[in-house]
Amino acid sequence: MFKTIAILFIAVLGTVALVILLVLLWQGTRKPDTSGQYVALGSSFAAGLGLGPREPRSPLVCLRSTQGYPHIVSAMTGLSLVDMSCSGSTTQHILHGGQIFLGSQLDAIGANTRLVTITSGGNDAGYVGDLTLASGRAGILGKMFWKGPKPMADRNFTGISDNFRTIVGAIRQRAPQAIIVLVSYPNILPERGDCANLGFGQGMADIGRETAARLQDATRTAAAQTGAIFVDMAAASMGHDACSRDPWVNGAAPVKGAPFHPNKAGAKATAAEVLKAIAPHLSAGHHAS
Repeated sequence: MFKTIAILFIAVLGTVALVILLVLLWQGTRKPDTSGQYVALGSSFAAGLGLGPREPRSPLVCLRSTQGYPHIVSAMTGLSLVDMSCSGSTTQHILHGGQIFLGSQLDAIGANTRLVTITSGGNDAGYVGDLTLASGRAGILGKMFWKGPKPMADRNFTGISDNFRTIVGAIRQRAPQAIIVLVSYPNILPERGDCANLGFGQGMADIGRETAARLQDATRTAAAQTGAIFVDMAAASMGHDACSRDPWVNGAAPVKGAPFHPNKAGAKATAAEVLKAIAPHLSAGHHAS
């Protein structure tokens, strides 16, 4: 009896796993819409992880919501949006794909593209991943396999900046008239010290601050070298870290949303900074038709 039940249980699990695999494969092989006037690229900070309902066109793996900052920018500008952002993605995934069957995020750039925003690099550098693991939010598996934060020398900030330059160049080839905006990550950590909301002490907070600063520099440098617009969310979010009274990002154990990711106030603030940065360019002729 127990043997029969075990066999049936394994068969059901196998069927479920196969169905999920086929769905992921189908979603990964779908050609993206290239008709959007606004294309959003990047990781979970662009995808609005945990902020609201799943975006209808989002692959399951991307955990993309309808309340990330790209959707707010689209609503405020009237530009039709194709959101390619995907939780867990890296700058390499933007360029070349390979994230669980998904192709390059750049494949959505087309002749109609007038605006492209990019928030990426955090997963390349192991930024939020290390904060999550250090806080214990990754559970037993995290404790078993995490050996501590990655050394700064292994975070490859130069490679991140190089990839940003390549991304901007590829966008310009496909959409020469598009406004290109590199949007940096908002402050997760306070300027100094730590707090109970983080789930780790000052040592890890100091490592996180250095990682954030170097990622910020890599993004700013790439924007300066390519002529892309740089939206400095680190500066804009000063005083709105996870330890503040008015946070734009969650701490380790939020009631709603994802750990160490923007909350709804953070998504709105990011959208506001993007709109402020692109307003002169939109009024100069890059506008919705």
